[in-house]
This record gives sequence, structure tokens and C-alpha cells, in this order.
Amino acid sequence: MVRTVSLNADIPPDRELRITLPADVPIGPAEIVLVVSSSDRSSASTLGDFKNSEFFGMWRDRTDITDSVQFARELRSDGWKRSA
Repeated sequence: MVRTVSLNADIPPDRELRITLPADVPIGPAEIVLVVSSSDRSSASTLGDFKNSEFFGMWRDRTDITDSVQFARELRSDGWKRSA
């Protein structure tokens, strides 16, 4: 079973954290993943930034995609299928 627990913390100057997990988290081996993100709001991306990025419209010249909604639906469906 995979369980995701999201916690927010401020990193102190000594860079030591003490984490108390909820009581329903099972005891035993665990993989801990720490994601550190900047809190600087001036560097946050906006929709305009995305529109001007290399990713926006990156498939616009594809001739094999006639119905983008159906194409996206099929990508999601294929991604959720599990191999037997």
C-alpha cells in the first residue's frame, strides 16, 4: 500500500526537522521524499508565462491528431490500463 502524507515546514537555520506522523501511518519501513520549493512569489509562473513557453502549442503542427479532446481521453485511458 502506498500512502502519501503531505506536511509543510519551515527549514530552520540548523536544517534539522523533527517530523511527527499521523497515528494512522503504519509502522515499518518507509521511503521519505523531501521536496524543497522556493517561497519567493516573484518567481512563480503565471498562465501568461505558460502561454509564452515552449510547451504551449507544442503539438499544434501534428496532422495525426484530428480531435484533441478524444486524443487526450485516449492518452489518459491508456495510462490507466494495467498490464495483465
